[in-house]
Amino acid sequence: MNDIIEQRCPGCGTRNRIPRARTAHFPRCGRCKAALFPSAPLSATDATFTDVVERSAIPVLVDFWAPWCGPCRAMEPVLEATARERAGRLTVVKVNVDENPALARRFAVRSIPCMKLLRGAQVVGELAGAVPAGSLAGFLEQHGVGKG
Repeated sequence: MNDIIEQRCPGCGTRNRIPRARTAHFPRCGRCKAALFPSAPLSATDATFTDVVERSAIPVLVDFWAPWCGPCRAMEPVLEATARERAGRLTVVKVNVDENPALARRFAVRSIPCMKLLRGAQVVGELAGAVPAGSLAGFLEQHGVGKG
């Protein structure tokens, strides 16, 4: 396994090289000083999905949602807490299916909320519907994304 990973800054796009063992220590971009692994959910669009999700050096939990969806809104605090607790080990990304229909089609999203865990471009697990925090934590740990 490579001891150095490359992570693109979500703020300025600069590629940063980080020792794998330091990903959970809140590394910052060498150019703009933004957090490389944010502790809050990010947004992705059809245009930014590849850079934000598929090129991430760590696993990404993608939440397919819509603002009019009650269960999606109920998941927001759970996803925010998950992003905070697992910063540096997991990135949480939100994709609005109304604004990004190509991604919804590509990932065969039939109902929302729908969460897919990706490592690079590969889906390694998925959850459908609103789930309690404990269920989400168990799902992530089952797929090797521990709290730290």
